[in-house]
Amino acid sequence: MGEASAAEGDRQMEPESACPDAPETASPTDPFGVQARQEGVATPMAPRRFKRPQSVLVLVCTRGGEFLMLRRARPRGFWQSVTGSLDFGESPRSAALRELREETGLDAGGGLIDLRHSVLFPIVSAWRGRYAVNARFNREYWFAVILDSRRLIRLNPKEHLEYRWLPARRAAVLASSWTNRDAIRALVAC
Repeated sequence: MGEASAAEGDRQMEPESACPDAPETASPTDPFGVQARQEGVATPMAPRRFKRPQSVLVLVCTRGGEFLMLRRARPRGFWQSVTGSLDFGESPRSAALRELREETGLDAGGGLIDLRHSVLFPIVSAWRGRYAVNARFNREYWFAVILDSRRLIRLNPKEHLEYRWLPARRAAVLASSWTNRDAIRALVAC
């Protein structure tokens, strides 16, 4: 049986919704699937899968105080630390480990430090189309990895074009986002 057939068969076995026209993501606490649509889950009313408005920022630095900065492929001239959106059902910690591996080739293992800080910021209008219609803010969770020394970085060329190891002050100046600058300054102040 193909995937579509199996899914249809599974749906027939599920209990009927109190609201026969409710989206398939409806639940007793969300009978019209509103929360699911806000979180980007595909529903008949919102067939497109949107990005989750939660992300991670991972500062990678050396014990000598140099920070890894990555230049994005798009937008042009945008420098940042490791960043990325959480997948649905993924914890901030898991997303941080995944993004670090995907963007740099580094495996932090138990060396990932949760900075226990998050920032809520408005989603830039140019990027709002990636999110559900009523998503206006993104929650960014901060993490850090402190290395003994510089490492060779394996960039994903679809995302980043170059990297630099810079002293904290220069890294903060180069960072294109205010949250990235604040995170670097906060880590240095610890």
